[in-house]
Amino acid sequence: MSDIRALLREVCGDPAAGEDGVDLIESGLLDSLAVIELFTRLEEEGVVLIPTRVDREKLRTAAGIEALVAEERRKASSQSNP
Repeated sequence: MSDIRALLREVCGDPAAGEDGVDLIESGLLDSLAVIELFTRLEEEGVVLIPTRVDREKLRTAAGIEALVAEERRKASSQSNP
């Protein structure tokens, strides 16, 4: 899987998107179109996120998105390995 922070910088079109402490939503870096692009790119790499089931607060920072992706990977792994 590609680096989440690099993916965020690419999707948001700004190097600040991958920095610690940047509120991606409040800053406008992660707008609705960027969220769709992010989810699509993650899905291409095997991480399926359902927008209506994702806590918006987890999308505020790069670290929050990294944790969200890690959580989804753990869930997928546990479901495929009962």
